[in-house]
Amino acid sequence: MASTSQKNIVERLAGAGEEVLERIASIAAAERMVGTLGTLKERVDDLQKSVRTIDRLERRLSAIEWRLTKLEGKSSTKSRKTVSSGSKKRTATRKTGAGS
Repeated sequence: MASTSQKNIVERLAGAGEEVLERIASIAAAERMVGTLGTLKERVDDLQKSVRTIDRLERRLSAIEWRLTKLEGKSSTKSRKTVSSGSKKRTATRKTGAGS
């Protein structure tokens, strides 16, 4: 028969073993979390670079749209002048009277 002290030793070893397993599991979980956080940081950095690129493209697009609007305004004014001046038709006056 096992004595009470032997049972206590076995119970303490079992408890210690459980603690070790819990610590190992928490260390593994912590390592996974640190790895995930590192990956997340890299992804956020990539996202920030993409957003900066999009911001630059939006500024360029705005500038191009402004220039286009400015050019369309000039060309539409020119074409209106051309159309209005071209639409004036000159008619020849007929000479009627004594010389005919």
